[in-house]
Amino acid sequence: MPIVKYPRATEPLWHEWDRKAQKCGLRHTVYSVNGDQYTGEWLGNLKHGKGIQVWKRDRAIYSGDWKFGKRDGYGSYSILDPITKEYKKVYTGWWKNDKKCGYGVTFYPRAERYEGEWSGGLRSGWGRMYYWDGSVYEGQWLEDRPGGQGMLQLPNENRYEGGWKDGKKHGPGKFFYLDKGQLFEGIWAADIPKCGILIDFGRVEAPAPTQYPIPKV
Repeated sequence: MPIVKYPRATEPLWHEWDRKAQKCGLRHTVYSVNGDQYTGEWLGNLKHGKGIQVWKRDRAIYSGDWKFGKRDGYGSYSILDPITKEYKKVYTGWWKNDKKCGYGVTFYPRAERYEGEWSGGLRSGWGRMYYWDGSVYEGQWLEDRPGGQGMLQLPNENRYEGGWKDGKKHGPGKFFYLDKGQLFEGIWAADIPKCGILIDFGRVEAPAPTQYPIPKV
């Protein structure tokens, strides 16, 4: 008579099924003790490959690539809108070691949006930020704030082009007052212009030019 081996009586039968499925890399669903749910591929006992994670506490969803138990590769993260009860995307792009890394798009409240590079979960590298008031910053970022060279365009189309540090205008830069037809070029420190020159620039085409032109030196 053949000998049949059964799972150990001290543990539920589904534990044995989970071990077999995980070791074989099959796609299946596992529920955590806290109610979180994962459906996807496995490597050993770790999430690895394509999968979907649902967090019970805030009903957030991640759908995309996993590597050794962490979000790694391309994927999207969405949250449940408490008013409409519909899911809305918060981030779509690349991940590394469970953090945003590489190119991605993030959607903020009040219709703000960032498109660009990330590192360690922070905006770093080149990126474009659309603000709620209509302003747009395009340029370099460092540790989640504008840092390096960049341009900020205001809703009235006036703009600043130049250096940035800790999210503020810093270093050589130019501010184009297109509404008045003037240009200030100088040195900035912590958002404050320290020295420079102001000249007429496109004053004839400006919608609200100054009463008198600036005399030439």
